[in-house]
Amino acid sequence: MQAIAAVGECMIELSGESGSSWRMGYAGDTFNTLWTMRALSPGHHVDYVSAFGDDPFSDGQIAFFRRHDIGIAESPRISGARPGLYAITLTGVERAFTYWRSDAAARQLANDPDALARSLSNRAMVYFSGITLAILTTKARLTLLEVIAAERLKGAHIAFDPNYRPRLWSDPLAARKAIGEALEVADIVLPTFPDEAALYGDADPDATVRRLQRAGIAEIVVKNGEHAALVSHYEIMAAVPAMQVAAPIDTTGAGDAFNGAYLSARLLGLPPVEAARRAHHVAGAVVEVRGALGPFDLLKAAFDR
Repeated sequence: MQAIAAVGECMIELSGESGSSWRMGYAGDTFNTLWTMRALSPGHHVDYVSAFGDDPFSDGQIAFFRRHDIGIAESPRISGARPGLYAITLTGVERAFTYWRSDAAARQLANDPDALARSLSNRAMVYFSGITLAILTTKARLTLLEVIAAERLKGAHIAFDPNYRPRLWSDPLAARKAIGEALEVADIVLPTFPDEAALYGDADPDATVRRLQRAGIAEIVVKNGEHAALVSHYEIMAAVPAMQVAAPIDTTGAGDAFNGAYLSARLLGLPPVEAARRAHHVAGAVVEVRGALGPFDLLKAAFDR
């Protein structure tokens, strides 16, 4: 059985319903992607590698993972710590986020290098993001990249979404430096064009692809919302149209679901262009439900369409 790991922060998610009612769930960029991979890769062992508190909310989070066959490998439980929290508010279908995460347990996910190495060992694929990097100290970030690099040398495929969030970084230069270091250990990179334009000034998705190719990345998929995704894999370059959704409800997690579907398709041996086509269908299904996580049967039906 092949094994997959995603590394990062899964938070408590509060999504607005009607009036003053809120629905509580669990989400975070790398977890959302892993959730989709769990739905689409039932033959794989799946772990979410992070750090967790010893509070009731952390207990509930881990129990939620367990109910959906998602493990935590050797992720530490931190005494006195707790999960981060965010709330989603919607204007139409567009979302805004309010965060409470400054002392979240996940910030300590790389404090024990040996436990982290054991958590990521013997993986077919390891996935992480720019948000994973942003929540860590400089020392912990380098530890994470060293462990990932070692697993890559052992044969793991490394997938990375730069996922630039300006509020998490002290300045753009720090973000570019950390993301540049991550690109050195990545095989598949899944950026979102508006993020890349904001951080690097890329004029269009072609410019993003060219820059990442110069960094040595062989497989690139530039997401661009409702527009086509640009796929680059060695000599192949193709624009794959997005799925048009007639009645979107909530765009939260759509890009993460795209990543999960794309990576699942690649693990199944599908070529990049077909993987991107299926990923668009899955992302389209996610915007038709509230919150970041689509039901497994919905994701599978969209993937197989």
